Amino acid sequence: MLFLDRLQNFVSGLGTAKDKKVGNTFIFTPIDPQQLVAMHRSDWMGRKVVDIIPDDMTREWREWKADEAVVEAIEKVERAPQINIQAKVNEAMQLARLRGGSLMILGVDAGDPSEELVLERVGKDALKYVHVLGRDQVSYSEINRDITSPYYGEPMMWLFTSSAGTTVDIHPSRVIRFVGAPILDKSSAGDDVWGDSVLQIVYDALQNAASTQEHTASLIPEAKTDVIYMPGLSEVLRNPVTTQQLTERFTYANTMKSMFNMLLLEGNGGTGENAQGEKWEQKTISFSQFPELLRQYLQVASGAADIPMVRFLQDAPSGLGSNGEITLKNYYDKIGADQRNKLSPALWRFDEICIRSATGKRDPKIYYEWAPLYSQTEKERAEVFKLNAEAARAIVGSGTGQELITREAVSKALISRIEEDGNLPGLAAAVEEYGDLEENEPTEEELAAAAATQAANTNNVTRMQQAANDAAPRTLYVSRKVVNAADLIAWAKGQGFKTTLPADDLHVTVMYSPTAVDWMKAGQYIWNNDGTLLIPPGGPRVLSQFGGGAIVLEFASASLSWRHEELKRIGAEPTYTEYSPHVTITYEPGDVDISKVEPYRGALEFGPEIFAELDENWSEKVTES
Repeated sequence: MLFLDRLQNFVSGLGTAKDKKVGNTFIFTPIDPQQLVAMHRSDWMGRKVVDIIPDDMTREWREWKADEAVVEAIEKVERAPQINIQAKVNEAMQLARLRGGSLMILGVDAGDPSEELVLERVGKDALKYVHVLGRDQVSYSEINRDITSPYYGEPMMWLFTSSAGTTVDIHPSRVIRFVGAPILDKSSAGDDVWGDSVLQIVYDALQNAASTQEHTASLIPEAKTDVIYMPGLSEVLRNPVTTQQLTERFTYANTMKSMFNMLLLEGNGGTGENAQGEKWEQKTISFSQFPELLRQYLQVASGAADIPMVRFLQDAPSGLGSNGEITLKNYYDKIGADQRNKLSPALWRFDEICIRSATGKRDPKIYYEWAPLYSQTEKERAEVFKLNAEAARAIVGSGTGQELITREAVSKALISRIEEDGNLPGLAAAVEEYGDLEENEPTEEELAAAAATQAANTNNVTRMQQAANDAAPRTLYVSRKVVNAADLIAWAKGQGFKTTLPADDLHVTVMYSPTAVDWMKAGQYIWNNDGTLLIPPGGPRVLSQFGGGAIVLEFASASLSWRHEELKRIGAEPTYTEYSPHVTITYEPGDVDISKVEPYRGALEFGPEIFAELDENWSEKVTES
């Protein structure tokens, strides 16, 4: 009995010799390497197929998880010009997708390149360079067929021949190999360690899409054609003289049609059977179905490349409710899976070398995570923020002492999560600077004293509220004097400034508002119990020259910037839109080149806030010592 694994119908001929599909077969025809390169260099779709996925896989890169100093050391190695691993991985992946394979050579100062690299011997600053080579730039010796070897399936040795003719042997432990489209049937690949170009399987789809665009474009000049019916035309064309006259006549007719929008023809202007003489009509081509046809071919090409249309064309799909977000999220999920399952194992060798080169050892606690590719909307971020806050509140409970996790642990984890999500950047630094809520909570003695003071001054409160309501708006100038002015002056003199403002005049301006406001609405910002403000040493410091020749020391202060914005909310309007905390050092810099001056790095101590009205003649009172 004959068994068949396909459907047959002897009446219709389906699956029999009459069926035209019986003659269909798949034949593998390798594309010439020069043709592959030409596609990538000259065709926009070919370039996108090769470049998009590597670009997306390396776009946001990865986030190392370790102590801040260790992370900075590792990222410094990664970003070194001779390494630049993010760009090198992108280049290697694109080259592999284009030509079927590529290599990354790891230049490690630990033994000869032909020797196996022992990771335990890799010391600090051992990683010197990373080079990317195409499959045509290297050769290899026999393939390792020892099933017990960790390098099974890889060449015993990679061979690089320089332009001078010298050959360098490189052990596979110092190489990272990237493969384009893997060849699963190793028997058909022989000893070839490379794969196919990704353009191999999308070649027909790209050609069809490109030819459809070209053919559609060629129809545009023929979209509108004038047709003229002329009795006795064949008789006229027999004579060269009449042919020339006919040509000149319709040349003039076309000129008149272009200039005056009219066409002169011989005839009675009748229609149907009554028509006599010449007749004109216009043939047009309808393009209404062409956009959908072009899109279908492009959709086949993007499907063959495994890249969604919304990413391939950078165009959201049309239709009610079709914004492509779900498709794009699914695509990014696939990219994330490829990062974890394909790219991370490929980079394992580099990562081990990089960590040791950055820190001098291998701490098993150091790891990384791939940065997310999809950016959340403001609404999504707000919902995640709310869920995290509610979860933290549920874990902490009502504060009865029965919590499984301490409040401090949950607070630390929540702050870290909020900063990673980008909801409140700088939160950890602000908590470290100002302290958390629990640290700032008053003691029972302070609460009792505050209650007694409030009860004793009830009448005074009523009177003060009335005075605040009746306060007349005035111009506003808020400043803080420099308490450690002597330190600042000593630094300025050490940098070559001959004169500076007097110690009593050194200050930082918090608000300079010509617009009148009610001072009582400003309240009082208290940093310490005595109203002073301390800017710790370090942080960004810049020496600049403002208008009028003033030499100022600019510094960063979240407290001053926050206070400035608070004063703006009560109606103050500063002269300059951008606020930068600074202390004016001098108006007479002399011949000092400020670009060569090292800014003051010490602590800045400021006294309490001083409220005053604007003095329009302040510049006349400036003196230096």
